Amino acid sequence: MSHLFELALVCREADVEIVSDALMEIDALAVSVEDADADTDAERALFGEPGMPAPKAGWARSVVKALFPSEPESTEAATLILAQDWAADVHVQAIQAVPEQDWVRLTQSQFAPVEITPEFWIVPSWHEAPPQATRVMRLDPGLAFGTGTHPTTRMCLRWIATRARPWPRVLDYGCGSGILAIGAALHGAQAIDAVDIDPAAVTSSHDNASANGVTLKVGLPDLAQGEYPLVIANILAQPLKLLAPLLCAHVEPGGHLILAGILSRQADELKAAYAPWLALEVTDEEDGWILMTASRAA
Repeated sequence: MSHLFELALVCREADVEIVSDALMEIDALAVSVEDADADTDAERALFGEPGMPAPKAGWARSVVKALFPSEPESTEAATLILAQDWAADVHVQAIQAVPEQDWVRLTQSQFAPVEITPEFWIVPSWHEAPPQATRVMRLDPGLAFGTGTHPTTRMCLRWIATRARPWPRVLDYGCGSGILAIGAALHGAQAIDAVDIDPAAVTSSHDNASANGVTLKVGLPDLAQGEYPLVIANILAQPLKLLAPLLCAHVEPGGHLILAGILSRQADELKAAYAPWLALEVTDEEDGWILMTASRAA
């Protein structure tokens, strides 16, 4: 039986949300939070009144657990998180193997269809599509997975769905599961280049495109050539800042740039990083994450 690997990080209550979000952004397959002091005298309940939200996001000392496809990916995720300036109080508790069979059972019960717009849904293969869905993307949890449940993915897909047109070329930079590239294809885009630095993402995007009957050109970043009417990058704020000159150079006159993976408080630093080329603005917001977009003058 093949195994997945679980990374367990101990952190303060104040850091639970940022640690969980960062793990989802670096393609954890699943993230959960537990009380680090469970079964000790310091254990405390985390429930509010019935029907009300829990009063706190986490415990005074919480364990955030994330699943990854392999041990190296778990280790790399831990290294990435611990290198962040906000992670001074985050510590690795363990990295251990988990039987995949449990994960498959868990995810099949967890992942329900996701609404992007009332007409456009992401539906796992074991679910029926809702009757009101006129466009459906079939996507199952896998490697380099974007499920459409994360706000950054949803906001990008919502932008694509509400501004659908037959874009002659699209670039999805940092494509992960290929979810945004497939979303563009389902909404009439023609030649789509999906690129990622991770070979597992390239494979995953290929497979997901086939499952949805769409054609993508998938490869490593050097596949991206020339200018595009639509450039999408859902990564994280730091790499987006470094990529500013490159991504802006790919946007053709009259074209659009869509950026996600950015927290609300990072809006100004992104605007400053892109200012020499394009004027970014916040056009959507969900759960503390923002979508930033710009268009180049025709």
